[in-house]
Amino acid sequence: MAATITVPEGWAWVAAALLSAQFLLSGQAFIVGRRRQTAGIEYPQLYAEKAQVEASKDAKIFNCAQRAHQNTLEFIPVVYSSTLLTAVCYPNFAAAACGTWVFGRILYTRGYITGDPAKRNSQGGFIGSIAQIGLLIGSITSVFKLMQASL
Repeated sequence: MAATITVPEGWAWVAAALLSAQFLLSGQAFIVGRRRQTAGIEYPQLYAEKAQVEASKDAKIFNCAQRAHQNTLEFIPVVYSSTLLTAVCYPNFAAAACGTWVFGRILYTRGYITGDPAKRNSQGGFIGSIAQIGLLIGSITSVFKLMQASL
C-alpha cells in the first residue's frame, strides 16, 4: 500500500542540511584515520596512552581529532532530532540552524586538530552552541504548536 507524505515547503533545505552533517562525520572519520596512521596508534586502541602523547605530538593530535569526532557523535542525535522537530513548523529556520551547526563543527574540528584543545572553542564551539540553542528553542516551539493544534 502506497502512502503520501506532505512536507512543508523548504524541506529540501532541511534534507541538504542533514546531509551536510553526514559529510561532516565522514570528513572527521577520515581525519581520525589519517592521524591514527601518522601517530602509529594501532586498532583497537581508541586513544593514545599518556606515555604515547608525552613521546609524540602526533599522538596528541590524534587524540584531539578522535575527541572532536567523538564529541560530534555525542551531539548528532540531538541535532538530528531537534532539526526534524523544528522543521515541522519552521523548515527554513531548521535548515539554516542545522547548517550553521555543521559549519561551527567544521571550525571546532579545525581548531581541535591543531593539538591545542583550547582552540576548539575559539569560534566553532560558540557558533555550534548558538545554533544548537536555536534548534532547541525551535523544537520546543514546534512541539508546543503541534500540541495546541491537537487539542
